[in-house]
This record gives sequence, structure tokens and C-alpha cells, in this order.
Amino acid sequence: MPMEIFTVPCLDDNYAYLVKGPDGVCLIDAPDAPPIEAALDARGWGLDTILVTHHHWDHVDGIEPLRARYGCRVIGPAAEADKIPPMDQAVRGEDSLLVAGLAVRVIDVPGHTLGHVAFYMPEAEAVFTADSLMALGCGRLFEGTPAMMWDSLQRLAALPPETIVYSGHEYTTSNAKFALTIEPDSATLKSRVDAIAKARTEGRPTAACMLSEELATNPFLRPHVPAIRAGLGMTKATDAEVFAEIRARKDRF
Repeated sequence: MPMEIFTVPCLDDNYAYLVKGPDGVCLIDAPDAPPIEAALDARGWGLDTILVTHHHWDHVDGIEPLRARYGCRVIGPAAEADKIPPMDQAVRGEDSLLVAGLAVRVIDVPGHTLGHVAFYMPEAEAVFTADSLMALGCGRLFEGTPAMMWDSLQRLAALPPETIVYSGHEYTTSNAKFALTIEPDSATLKSRVDAIAKARTEGRPTAACMLSEELATNPFLRPHVPAIRAGLGMTKATDAEVFAEIRARKDRF
């Protein structure tokens, strides 16, 4: 099936994603219209649909100018409909969509915000997670609780390991430095940190990564690992409690 995903850098460290499917083009999040318009123009693409993950300004500010130019429909979380520019369709977890000719499953991922959703495209082997699961990290808990975010991450971790995770910010370098404080003896993590440093030196984005790599190196997905639990002095804690401690340490990092 013909399909292409293009990463659009926006603002200081945001990413939007253009997905060209067999029946049109969709955009995941709209931080800022001009770079998205430039990317579309460079490819001769139109824009049919915007999928919105959550209400924060740096994910929605480009919606209205893009809608004005392209007449695209806007789909986003029902739980945040009052905080997002008017939507054509409000969705909830486990809803199914057909966007740009591609099947899309909505996944509830509260924590960063209460109504945050992710969009999973099984045919593209891609999930767009914005500020929930991030490369070597997870989003800050502005509205939700650690328990909410832990549940959200478990839903994402259950996707096929070959799924590519497309997150919303270029935070990977900072996340990598923190991950090394949690699992300093992991050769797999150290190798990934070196690869991230090389990519950033070359100006390449690092916010998209395979889920299997996240499962092997992201401390927020690894509270069950004995070495991590021992390092935190939490050998008898639940995974959710270990996750909460890792999140608290990242907030202080």
C-alpha cells in the first residue's frame, strides 16, 4: 500500500507529521502553520484531515490557518473538545477511523492531559503519541496522575514491537541523559545514547523510534527490571510505584 510519513519540525522543538496514504494526506497535530504549509507545497500535496492528540497550544495553534487554506476536517479527543478549535469529529479510545485511506485506531493515553489520545495506524506500523510515550521518556503530568500515565504507557507498550513511535518533541538528548541515571550499566542504552548524539550532530530528528527499542531502553517502560528496582531501592514496590518514582526523579532532573 503506497504510504509516506514526513516529519515537519515546528516552533523550537515540536514535530508535526504528514501522512500520505492511498487516498489523501493527513496531519498529526498542528503546532504552527507555515512550516507545515511549506512541507505540503514542496511535495505538491493538499491536506484532507488533521488529527489532534491534545489541547496544548503548541499542538493546535496551526489548525485554523490550515483549515482556512485547505478546507481540511479536524478530528480530536472528545474529552478536550472545549479546549481545541472547533472539530468536525470528536473521538474516544478504541474508536476506529479511516483517514487518507488508512485504518486508524484511537487510544486513550491520559496523563500529560486528561483527554490526550494517540493514533495507531496498523497498516503503516505507526503510532503517533505526541506527549504521552516519547523517545526515551514520557510527557510531564500537567493534568493527570502517575497511575493514569502508567496505564497509558502499558496500552502503548502492548502494540506490536515493530511499531514506530512518533512523538511530539525533540527531547531525546535530555531524556537520554536522564535514562543513564536510572540504568547506568545498560550497554544497550549506552549504544542508543551514542546513536542519538550522532544523529543530533548531523541535524537528524530522533523523536521517532521503534517500540522494541523503547521497551529495551526507556526507563518509563522498564520499572519491572530488577537492576532498576534495586538502584532505586524499590525491590518490593509495584511497577506503578516504581514508575511514579522515576517520573518524580525526571521532574527534578
